[in-house]
Amino acid sequence: MAAESGCDVTFGRLREVPPDEIIAHMSDPRIGEHMPLLTFKWDRKALVDFIAAKEECWRRDGLGHWAILCDGAYVGWGGFQKEGEEWDFGLVLKQEHFGLGARIARKAIAFAKADDRIPFVTFLLPPSRTRLGAFKRLGARFVGEVEHDGARFLKYRLDTA
Repeated sequence: MAAESGCDVTFGRLREVPPDEIIAHMSDPRIGEHMPLLTFKWDRKALVDFIAAKEECWRRDGLGHWAILCDGAYVGWGGFQKEGEEWDFGLVLKQEHFGLGARIARKAIAFAKADDRIPFVTFLLPPSRTRLGAFKRLGARFVGEVEHDGARFLKYRLDTA
């Protein structure tokens, strides 16, 4: 992982990533431990539905989730999705690339700060996330516990204006 600390992090489209890479990533049981809404098996149909939903966000809102690349290699996905009037930021990295999380989040937050549509960003974190210092260092503040699609989350908010 030390070698990737200097890698070039870029954002692409999920539809451009080989399907088997995303399926393998999302089928890793270690990823599912922190994703309470991941209650199904990832297969080709799940991937097609997932990418279609993310592309619909891009069509509807002009922004959505990206494929995250490190020197051109897929390391995960994340980005902004509009939930009502709020822009929620999510990040799902392959376990071996967790060390890039803070760097990717800073790059995405810089994007949000430069976008007039995004006055603030929310983060919905599963209660299983116990290391929350990075959110505080970003300037996010705890809003409270919320329920989303039948699961409990810790909600944080970061003003970007």
